[in-house]
Amino acid sequence: LWCGIPAMVVLAAWLACETKIITHLVVSDLPEAVRSLPADRMTLVVNDIRNIVAGNVGTATVDPAMQSAADHYQRLKSTSHAALAVTALCVGIASMLLVRSRIVPGLRARNRVESIITIVLIACSTLAIFTTLGIVLSVLYESILFFRVVPVTEFLFGLDWSPQMAIRKDQVGASGAFGAVPVFVGTALISAIAMAVAVPIGLMSAIYLSEYAGKRFRAVAKPLIEVLAGIPTVVYGFFAALIVAPRIRGFGQFFGLDVASESALAAGLVMGIMIIPFVSSLADDFINAVPQSLRDGAYSLGATQSETIRQVIIPAAIPGIIGGVLLAVSRAIGETMIVVMAAGLSANLTVNPLQAVTTVTVQIVTLLVGDQEFDSPKTLAAFALGLVLFVITLCLNVIALYVVRKYREQYE
Repeated sequence: LWCGIPAMVVLAAWLACETKIITHLVVSDLPEAVRSLPADRMTLVVNDIRNIVAGNVGTATVDPAMQSAADHYQRLKSTSHAALAVTALCVGIASMLLVRSRIVPGLRARNRVESIITIVLIACSTLAIFTTLGIVLSVLYESILFFRVVPVTEFLFGLDWSPQMAIRKDQVGASGAFGAVPVFVGTALISAIAMAVAVPIGLMSAIYLSEYAGKRFRAVAKPLIEVLAGIPTVVYGFFAALIVAPRIRGFGQFFGLDVASESALAAGLVMGIMIIPFVSSLADDFINAVPQSLRDGAYSLGATQSETIRQVIIPAAIPGIIGGVLLAVSRAIGETMIVVMAAGLSANLTVNPLQAVTTVTVQIVTLLVGDQEFDSPKTLAAFALGLVLFVITLCLNVIALYVVRKYREQYE
C-alpha cells in the first residue's frame, strides 16, 4: 500500500502534465511564422499534429514541416512513457525501502491502520449524511418557495393539473393549475399494475428456482431472468409503445371497449416485466439463506414440501422478500421512460387502466425542461412533487421496517 500510493501519485501527476509539456516543446520548435499565429489558429495546428501522430491523416497530403513536428511529438511521447515507467518504479522501490527501514518490533502498525480505516469510514459516512441532508434541504427550500405561491391544500387536494404558464412576464398566458391529485393517482395506478405483475411472478419463480428446480436448470434460468434487469428502460418503453399498447387497444376494440392509444395498463404491464428480476433475485437469495435444518425439521414432522414452503420457509425469508418488494415499489414509482412512451403526459384523474395517465417522475422531467424561468411556479412545482415523492418513499420504508420487525418477532 505504502509503495503503490506514491507510485500512483507520480503516475497521475506525470500524465496530467505530460501533454502540456510535450505540446510546448513541439510548438517551440515550429517555424517563427507558425508560432506567431493567433491562439485559435495555433490550437488548430496542434490538433493537426496530434491527428498526424494518431494516423488519422494520410502522410501523402501532410506538409513536411507538420510531419517533422509530428515525428518530434511522437519521439517525445515515447521518451516520456519510458521515463515515466522508470520513475514510477524507482519511486515504488524507494518507498518500499523507506517503509522497510521504519519497521521495528515495537511499532503498533495494526492500531495505526485501524485508526486510519476508522477515520476514512467516518468521513465517508459523514459525507453521505451531509449529501443526503443537502438534497433534502434544497428540495424543501424550493418547495417552500412554491407553496408561497400555490397553497398546500390546492397542491395536495386539487383535481386539476395544468402547469402551463407564460414564459415571460410580458406575455399573456394561463395562470396554471397545480392540483396534483391526478398525478398521484396515475403514479399509484401504474405502480399497482406493475406490482400485480411483478410480485406474484417474481416470488413464484424464486420459490421454484430455490425449492423445485434442479441445479442445471437453475444455472441457466436464473441468469436469463437477471438479464432482464440489464435491459435499458428505453427498450422496454419501445416495447410498450410499439407492441403492447397497440395489442391492448386492438383487443379492447374487439370487445367494444374504449382504449386509449397510450394507457396505464400498457405501461404497468411492461414495468412489471422489468421489475420481475428485482423481486425474483432478492427473494431467491433470502429463500436460499434459510437454514436447511428448518426444512429438515418440518419434513421430520410430516409436512409436505408445499406446507414447508408456506409455513416455514416464507415466514423465515419474509424480511428479505419485503425488502425486494419495497425495492420494486421504489423502482416502479421512480420509473420515467416507460410511462412517457406508453402512458403519455396527460394528467387524467381516473382509475381506469385503459386510459392515459401520468406519474410524478414524468411531470418532474416535463416541468424542468424548457425555457421557463427557474423561480416560476411551473419550475418550482417539480421540487414540490419531488418532496412529496420523498415523503411517500420514506413512509414506505418505515412501514416495511415495521412489518419486517413484526414477522421477525413472530418467527423468533
